[in-house]
Amino acid sequence: MSIKESANKFWSFLKEDTWQSWLVSLILIVVIIKFIFFPIMTFLTGSALPLVVVESCSMYHETNFDSWWSQNGEWYISKNISKEDFKNSPLYKGLNKGDILLVTRERDPKIGDIIIFNAQAKYPLIHRIVSLDPLQTKGDHNTAQLVPGNNPYHVDETNIQENTIVGKASIKIIPLLGWIKLIWFEPSKISQAKAQGLQYSSFCR
Repeated sequence: MSIKESANKFWSFLKEDTWQSWLVSLILIVVIIKFIFFPIMTFLTGSALPLVVVESCSMYHETNFDSWWSQNGEWYISKNISKEDFKNSPLYKGLNKGDILLVTRERDPKIGDIIIFNAQAKYPLIHRIVSLDPLQTKGDHNTAQLVPGNNPYHVDETNIQENTIVGKASIKIIPLLGWIKLIWFEPSKISQAKAQGLQYSSFCR
């Protein structure tokens, strides 16, 4: 049997409406995504984590930008970040839980950039740069920066090392589609929060 005939036979098998063809198709999709798609994306973006799902509400804006700024702007002004400066930042309207982001290599960090960095937390954090010397970030939705005394993982985002930066959030690719992934992990997060005596909500408030 020639290669072409084998390929046609395999393709015909995948199109069959049987559990065997569905299982093989699912395995094939996983293999393609893991061993072909993600390596190509890593090469093109320069980031080891080219796509990320926003898993928390720390970058969420409850209102339109002007209303959000009237409630939160004073903190940024204290950091010498004006309303216009913030408005010229990438993704200045914040991020929703479940958004999928394209991550590129952060070659020249700037105030206002949203970066993904490894901290002491279980997952990388996605926060906005508010200072360069030292490198500091803050979640748009958070009332204050994370320091060891105000979060369960003892994260300190007031002095971030550049070698912990995974990349920069460049584009919001598919808003909210990441919930397909989050649905599987939310129950475990709720259980972990309860075990630590913390409140946890799946939805931003």
